[in-house]
Amino acid sequence: MNPAPSAAEAREFGPGGGDSLDPIAAALREHGYIVLPAPLPPALLGALLRHFKSIDRERFRRAGIGRHEDLQLNRFVRTDEIFWLDKSNPAVSAYLDWAEALRLGLNRRLFLGLFDYECHYAHYDRGAYYKKHLDAFKNGTNRVVSTVLYLTPNWQPQDGGELVIYPPEGSGEEPLIRVAPRFGQMAIFLSEEFPHEVLTVHRPRYSVTGWFRVNNSLGETIDPAR
Repeated sequence: MNPAPSAAEAREFGPGGGDSLDPIAAALREHGYIVLPAPLPPALLGALLRHFKSIDRERFRRAGIGRHEDLQLNRFVRTDEIFWLDKSNPAVSAYLDWAEALRLGLNRRLFLGLFDYECHYAHYDRGAYYKKHLDAFKNGTNRVVSTVLYLTPNWQPQDGGELVIYPPEGSGEEPLIRVAPRFGQMAIFLSEEFPHEVLTVHRPRYSVTGWFRVNNSLGETIDPAR
C-alpha cells in the first residue's frame, strides 16, 4: 500500500468547504486514511475544549465494546470514558454542522451512502489505553468512516496516547502511521479496514471520536445512532 498524502497536502475546510474536500476524498479512495493538521478554526477548537472540561466527570461513562445487547465492558481492552454529543451546546452544534458538510461532500465524491454521524467526547486519564481493534461490530456493522479530532493542549511526545493505525488484516503487522494527539489535528479513516489502537496515556487526553454511518434498517425503521 502506498503511503497516504502528508497532512500538508490537505487544505483547511469548514462547513460548505467546496474544493478543499477533494484531497480528503482522494486520500480515502486511494489509501483509506488521511491526517489533517488543522481542519477546524482555533476558536471552535477552544470552545469544544472548554465545553469538554465543563462537563462533570460523573456524567462520563466507561466505554464499552460492541453495541446494544452485545455491549461489553472490558478494562483489558479499553479504559477510556465517553460522553455522547448532540446539538445542545453551540460549539458542538457548529462541529456537527462541519461534519454534516463533510458527510455530504464524501457522498457526492465517493458515493458512500453515509446516512448520519454519531460522536462522543473521549477522556483518557493517566494510564488509560485502547487495545488494537476495528471500528466494526458483529451482526450488522454500519460504521463506514471514522474520525478522531484531538483537543489535548500542548501535547508532547512523552505524554503518550498516540493513535496507531495498522494495515488491513492480512496485510502485515507493522504500523502504517502513528498519529500524535496534537491539539486540532484530525485522523479520518475507513472504519472496517484499519485495525488501530490508542497507546497508553501519560497525561489526560481529550478527543472527539465519531463515525459516519450507513442505514442498515429495513422498511421504514431508521437504524438508531447508538
